[in-house]
Amino acid sequence: MSNCAQIPHCVWVTFFVRQCFCDGVKPLTCEAGAVDLKVRVLRWAAFHPLFMLHAALIGLPSAGKSTLFQLMTSVREAARGHGKTETAVGISKVPDDRLTRLTSMYKPRKEVPATIEFTDFIAPGRAGAAALVDVVGYKTADALVHVLRAFRDEAVPHPAGSVDPARDAQAMEDELILADLGVVERRLERLERDLKRNKSVELERERDLLVRCRTALEDGQPLRSLGLTGDDLRRLRGFQFLSAKPLLLVINLDEADVSAAANVDEAAARTGLTAFLSRAATRAVPVCAKIELEIASLDERDAAAFLADLGLSESGLSRVIRASYELLGYISFFTVGEDETRAWSIPRATQAQEAAGEIHSDIARGFIRAEVVSYDALVARGSMAACKEHGEVRLEGKEYIVKDGDVINYRFAT
Repeated sequence: MSNCAQIPHCVWVTFFVRQCFCDGVKPLTCEAGAVDLKVRVLRWAAFHPLFMLHAALIGLPSAGKSTLFQLMTSVREAARGHGKTETAVGISKVPDDRLTRLTSMYKPRKEVPATIEFTDFIAPGRAGAAALVDVVGYKTADALVHVLRAFRDEAVPHPAGSVDPARDAQAMEDELILADLGVVERRLERLERDLKRNKSVELERERDLLVRCRTALEDGQPLRSLGLTGDDLRRLRGFQFLSAKPLLLVINLDEADVSAAANVDEAAARTGLTAFLSRAATRAVPVCAKIELEIASLDERDAAAFLADLGLSESGLSRVIRASYELLGYISFFTVGEDETRAWSIPRATQAQEAAGEIHSDIARGFIRAEVVSYDALVARGSMAACKEHGEVRLEGKEYIVKDGDVINYRFAT
């Protein structure tokens, strides 16, 4: 009971909402009691990932944003409201051929891929970036995914009257900048009043940093271009600025231009986005939503044949999901066995003990050693036993930096 009381209420609410959303658990009623709720959430949280990635979709009407969201997350339009403002949330699996290969080796009862949570804001008419400032799913997002219209269709008019992806990308960037500028200016006004009443070194540093941010924003530069680190990044974290988030441009191509979907540079050149993509923390993925709809209606074998005919190795949806994952600087490590093979998401440069907490807090707490073998070595040898015979399984300590593709078995004290 004392341990439960030490955890902030917002943490319990976050865990509980995610439990209900991800696991389909019926929410507890008030009569169940706060203590029972906390115990239940504690049990759930111990077995669920700490690093859930969040990406939020933005874009002009008719760009194909909601279509791509539905395809990536299987959240159907019929389940969503029409003509009103709302936020839809869905989960996408991160495609990883390595996990598929490990599953074929171990033949477990279950395969669990890494996941990303996508948010889509629905609003009647044209809602600018200012409307997103107070939307929780956008404030807390790790990255923004901007769906740009590059397809031509006279039956679906563009809000601006013509199709111009470069213009639309810059227009949305400007809106993000203006939305953040409003937040910065309001905070600076409060800071000036607070500093007149009480001089504080920390408040002065915050003010200086926000003045720097204001200068960049007034010059038309997104905050992601500042490359902030350390204490500066910590001071701004609570503001959750939109223009500070990494940006993925999804170029929704015309069906006639689908050949460019396999080449980002070619798609960027055709749509005038080459210069835009030279900016910090900005990437692009070309797709064709119309073709993705066709692929979604096919079985796996026919879909693969269809993609091969188009000269593509994988669907655009898979590329969008993977690019979102990589843009955020995340990697995957694996656990394998008869029960399940699983990919775990962690930020790059995560230490072994912290990564253990992604599996279960008890493993991190009782961490002794990590048995580590690379994915390539395990697949080449065919079994963990063979890797041990050839000296390819290493015992690593808590400060070991987990690498992408590591297959790990944790030793821990209970």
